[in-house]
Amino acid sequence: MTMIAPSPTSAHAQFPKMIRVWDPLVRIFHWTVAFGVIANLTVLRHVENLHIYLGYTMVVALVVRLAWGFVGSKHARFIDFVPGPRRLIGYLKALIHRREQRHISHNPAGAVMMLALMALIAMMGLTGWMMGTDRFWGVAWVEEAHETIANLIIAAAFLHVAAAIVESFRHRENLPWSMVTGKKRAASGTDVDHAHIIS
Repeated sequence: MTMIAPSPTSAHAQFPKMIRVWDPLVRIFHWTVAFGVIANLTVLRHVENLHIYLGYTMVVALVVRLAWGFVGSKHARFIDFVPGPRRLIGYLKALIHRREQRHISHNPAGAVMMLALMALIAMMGLTGWMMGTDRFWGVAWVEEAHETIANLIIAAAFLHVAAAIVESFRHRENLPWSMVTGKKRAASGTDVDHAHIIS
């Protein structure tokens, strides 16, 4: 009986090469913020001390992540994935026609969402701090701003999760799990390995 050895192409299809994309600090930041937001908007919503401490923990994580965006590993750096307007518009047009390229790092839309969530977390921390000061204690507009920002974070988080699920199906990879393991499928000839902020 003749044995037929699997071709390199079929073996690669079954076991695609995996590369490390997200370093530990990026992953820790992601899940700290994810679980922190969920906890503070649900079970810790009215547990004042823990709510405050967790809020400050997320702000510290944000500051560290911002610094890491300039000095960290390749795919953690903002210059690697933050798009200019032309790249973002081009990606969105391709997305509408279901012709968007797969990105090893954040795709342009995901990068903008990440920056928006960072900005919202910063504003949430600022308004939360203001609410605890003598000057702004009990001031209605500060409390309303804090509540509005919380609602925006919820909406953005739902959109972010939905987009990750859709992209996972579109490109046949588990994006949420990649943020646990740090690994994604290696780039093929049609994938985008990195982006530049000026494009």
